[in-house]
Amino acid sequence: MAELTRRRFTLAGLGAAATGVVVGGGGTPARAAATDATGGTVQPSFGPVTVTPTDRRYQDLLVRGYNRRFTGNPDYVRLVGSTAQVVQAVNEAVAAGKRVTVRSGGHCLENFVDDPDVKVVIDLSEMRSVSFDSTMNAFAIQGGAILSQVYRTLDLGWGVTIPGGSCPPVGVGGHITGGGYGVLSRQYGLVADNLVAVEVVVVDSSGTAKAVIATNSASDPNRDLWWASAGGGGGNFGIVTRFWLRSPGATGTDPTTLLPPTPGGIMINTLYWDWSQLDQTAFTTIATNFGTWHEKNSAPGAAANQLWASLIAVRQGKGGVLVRSQVDPTVAGNQQLLASFAAAMTQNVAPAPSNTTTGTLPWLYTTTTSAGEVGDVFGIPSLQLRSKTKGAYHKKGFTPTQLGTVYQYMTNSAYSYSGGLMGLFSFGGQVNALSTTANAVPHRDSVMLASFSNYWSDPTTDGQQLQWIRQLYRDVYTSTGGAPVPNTVTDGNYVNWPDPDLADPLWNTSGVPWSTIYYKDNYAKLQQIKATWDPRNVFHHNLSVSTS
Repeated sequence: MAELTRRRFTLAGLGAAATGVVVGGGGTPARAAATDATGGTVQPSFGPVTVTPTDRRYQDLLVRGYNRRFTGNPDYVRLVGSTAQVVQAVNEAVAAGKRVTVRSGGHCLENFVDDPDVKVVIDLSEMRSVSFDSTMNAFAIQGGAILSQVYRTLDLGWGVTIPGGSCPPVGVGGHITGGGYGVLSRQYGLVADNLVAVEVVVVDSSGTAKAVIATNSASDPNRDLWWASAGGGGGNFGIVTRFWLRSPGATGTDPTTLLPPTPGGIMINTLYWDWSQLDQTAFTTIATNFGTWHEKNSAPGAAANQLWASLIAVRQGKGGVLVRSQVDPTVAGNQQLLASFAAAMTQNVAPAPSNTTTGTLPWLYTTTTSAGEVGDVFGIPSLQLRSKTKGAYHKKGFTPTQLGTVYQYMTNSAYSYSGGLMGLFSFGGQVNALSTTANAVPHRDSVMLASFSNYWSDPTTDGQQLQWIRQLYRDVYTSTGGAPVPNTVTDGNYVNWPDPDLADPLWNTSGVPWSTIYYKDNYAKLQQIKATWDPRNVFHHNLSVSTS
């Protein structure tokens, strides 16, 4: 299969010099404005709007953050409606010597936006258009769009979709730049694997902001910026104001064929055990079954990639062990696949779980309607939700010793204060069809993603809550220094699950730096790209790419 690095497309209609277009200063970047039915220019109708601490809207903008452990107090939030306004906002912040950051959906797990050191937040939430760009022959999505909106517009407009995440309010700005993993990734790769171009506001060595279009064309002098934006992580190189997406290998000009087709529906099987039903052996068997199935059924092109599944083990007293799997039942053989997966999960497990299978559910409604925030599971209002998440790529399932550790942390009454959980999620498939250097995502041979999370509301318990999740993660990966280092079993961590503990030698004693855990051998190239496109380190956070 052709890799992204071999794909080409031309910017027809923009002239021979259009590849790598740069518009500097406060000028309007190429393609920033739309045209009306007569061909006239339609100027952006929103912004810029500056909201300061004395404005009643300030608190509404601050609470857009996902994790209430972190609260910023910027000098102002700048809401923008166009790329030109982003250029202007960055120029003003840099000239004033103010630390600047960007927010798309506001779903960051750490303090990359909600940091007291940040003085200017550029909010892209009003830049949310989703359209087909006939000149680029690709779908254009602005950086402030959220996933539910993208799914809705693509489906209703063209009957297509992207293989993005299952959390409707996540913003595409951080999601795509971090790779963009979701329930269709086993079939269609990461969202970043479908990325053909980006528009990025960067700051040069003189401190001047400008908008740059970077494509995956081999002849584009700005190609490295596209490469880094496809999985190199948000907040590293600049502010992505627009993404252009088209499926790898897609040909022709019919928009309905240039991204994955929307599934015909969703059928879901749910297996559930209460902890009172499970001893350590039974839990270990269930989780081992999950890992074994994915080891056998995650090669690129495998028919089993039609199925996506998760295993969620929630702390005793707050839940139990749930295995959820789904397919598009309108595809021949998928209903049998769903049934065979459920049978594989219950093999050698006693007692039997509750077992339910839905009928065919409408894809768009099911995908864009949240079943409730994670805090609802633990009875925590969203404005009080405090959390810590850790993650890992797995090439193989967990060992019985590791699963015994998880069992003890999930059932030990001494941890009754914790609202923790472990999740295992299907991976591999088409994600693994690309090389480790096709774009910035180097994790191309894993079959599962694992996450470990804790949720609480009382800030006075932060210390013990953080200690619980840190110790769980350390003890699960104790044989490799408390971190899922790249080896034959694990393969580091997902960029969109940032964990500063991996940069702390107190918790990561492996000797493998955080940069290798997240980027592996691609980090050196990302550093070179950072030096080229953000030489003043304007865009940075706790785990940002450095130039040294």
